[in-house]
Amino acid sequence: MSGMAVEKENLGIVVQKYGGSSVANVEMLRRVARKIVDTRLKGYGVVVVISAMGNQTDELLNLARQVSSKPSSRELDMLLSVGERIAMAVLSMAINDLGHQAISFTGSQSGIITDDSHTRARIVEVRAQRIIDELKKGKIVIVAGYQGVSRGREITTLGRGGSDTTAIALAAALAAERCEIYSDVDGVHTADPRLVEDAVKLDCLSYEEMEALSKAGAVVMKADAIEYARRHRIIFSLMSSFREGRGTVVGADRSSGDWPVLGLSFDRSILVLDGVAGSRAEEVRESVAPKLGELGFAPLSASWIGSSDGVDSSLFMVFREDGIADPPAVPGIVEREYPWMKGRIRLCGSVTLITREAGPFGRICSQAIRLLRDEGFDLLGYNAVDRCCHFFLPSDDVVPAVRILHGKLFTG
Repeated sequence: MSGMAVEKENLGIVVQKYGGSSVANVEMLRRVARKIVDTRLKGYGVVVVISAMGNQTDELLNLARQVSSKPSSRELDMLLSVGERIAMAVLSMAINDLGHQAISFTGSQSGIITDDSHTRARIVEVRAQRIIDELKKGKIVIVAGYQGVSRGREITTLGRGGSDTTAIALAAALAAERCEIYSDVDGVHTADPRLVEDAVKLDCLSYEEMEALSKAGAVVMKADAIEYARRHRIIFSLMSSFREGRGTVVGADRSSGDWPVLGLSFDRSILVLDGVAGSRAEEVRESVAPKLGELGFAPLSASWIGSSDGVDSSLFMVFREDGIADPPAVPGIVEREYPWMKGRIRLCGSVTLITREAGPFGRICSQAIRLLRDEGFDLLGYNAVDRCCHFFLPSDDVVPAVRILHGKLFTG
């Protein structure tokens, strides 16, 4: 252990996760190192989950696409896991440079066991004994997020936002006193505060509310991580790396507020598939949807448009990016493999309203549709799933639509 004074030993374990925007360069990484040391000086055992620095994951993915039009998912995992490994090693060096002992572990060294799915694996078990042994020695443990190892000893990655799941899983396995998720925003807001100036921060959210926001496209946290936290009853905080504050606490307590709408989210990479009827609809379900899964898109919703008996109805399906995808290329790939799909699949954006209760949903959805149409937006379609109303628009219209709806619905 360092010779530096520690206020009180054995207060418990704190798990902290830092996203790529928090460690985008060396100076930011050093700031994070100092923040971690401050936590250690208060007597906590500290486990840190780190993402790749800045946009390094995207850079590695672009490298793969330069050498292969269809890179192997196994080799992608081998490549993409490198970003977090670089970050964990240099962060450990920075902490050691401050006079404290730190040690870095990959996902596999940390005992994070996953299923066999490459590029979007799920954690099935955490064997954290090695982390516990190092904490007992007084060391700060740095864990590479976003990755694990299958029982077949293959390196796997957890998909976009997978470092959040790593942090929640470790907090559960270690019975941590606190779990803190750090990013470049100070919690969850009614809309993205980087794009909507009057967005309001939500002090607390239930698991169900947070999961609804995430599934609707809010980029604060991955739905898999929230589901894992709910299952293991892990209360966690979403906080800013750059300024002090409580952030948003996610757990059993529900949010408070006077608005019937909980929040607005958006997504610029949505695939809409429509105008499919008869036997082609069955082919979509059996062949096209799995193909889109291979290309990194997962189904968000499906509905029938037309007659009530289904005879003259057509299938309307929505897919969201879920994993490693190249959205602009996907419609062309699908149309080449399934020529009859030409003109029936398109890339667009979505804006989603998430309501607090199911009751007022119809009225608010209708109000939002009128607002968008009155403002002249090209509304390509809309549908309702649970507490969410999704509006599909050209990608360039997504942010202006969010600002209009927020200004009108979050007033008073």
